[in-house]
Amino acid sequence: MIYCVVPEPLADELFDKLTDYYADDPNVTVIVDRRRSSRRQGSSTGGGQRSLRDRRRARVPGELPELAGD
Repeated sequence: MIYCVVPEPLADELFDKLTDYYADDPNVTVIVDRRRSSRRQGSSTGGGQRSLRDRRRARVPGELPELAGD
């Protein structure tokens, strides 16, 4: 499913046009975004359970062998 999201200030101008444009495509639904504010709060910790980790793969332990010289 693909959602074509129209901002509320542009809904009067675009909603009908986009609905007609995507009428033949059953995978596309045109919707109007009516949210008044963001759900995320800048000061929220999200429950305090999150920890930052280094996601890079750990290095292989040990030393590399010397390369053969010329």
